[in-house]
Amino acid sequence: MELKNAKVLVTGGSSGIGLATAKRLVSAGARVAICGRNGDRLRAAAKSAGAVAIEADVSREADVARLVETAIRELGGYDTLINNAGFGRFAPLIDMTAADVRSVWETNVLGAMLVARDSARHFVRQQGGNIVNVVSTSGQRGGANGTAYASSKFALAGLTDVWRTELRQYGIRVMQINPSEVLTEFRSNSGRPGGGENPTKLHAEDIADVIASMLMLDDRVLVKDVTVWATNPKD
Repeated sequence: MELKNAKVLVTGGSSGIGLATAKRLVSAGARVAICGRNGDRLRAAAKSAGAVAIEADVSREADVARLVETAIRELGGYDTLINNAGFGRFAPLIDMTAADVRSVWETNVLGAMLVARDSARHFVRQQGGNIVNVVSTSGQRGGANGTAYASSKFALAGLTDVWRTELRQYGIRVMQINPSEVLTEFRSNSGRPGGGENPTKLHAEDIADVIASMLMLDDRVLVKDVTVWATNPKD
């Protein structure tokens, strides 16, 4: 696809990978809408990216319906979803609470499904579109303390396979990107220490560049999934 003609909705676009991806696509000429739960932060991010701000919580079905309707109206339709909204809670299994697991799954799995579903309905009608699910290397190999987060990402990887199988017949590409650790606010927001500037680790802009590259391929080309690692990360 030609990025200069793309119309894109990015969930979790207030910071990190979502915001970097919005900026990358806008710089290529795309029209972009971003969503997030914190209205003030979202609007500031949208201004910095040159994107449209749509306040929404992807875990709420009514919010998602309004999000997609607004994106269609504000962008004049859209053809690409970057399904990025997500967060983590980390603790040993013996300390994990039902509330922690439920909250992670409601955003990372249910939220991703709701936005993909309503976007897919629009894409099927127009016989084409793109869905990029931002998964994780934690969805390939579980690690200690990852009960909530890793399980949600394994689930999203499975859903990606399901949606790809269902939607290819409509000319819809469903793709998956698996970043390893990226220096964003994700770590501090999940309650873990560290995560400061480190030139040897992945940055959000690296993932944004890969997503843009996946989308830029001719529509006949489907990239199933891409895993992105830092070459030689050091703590």
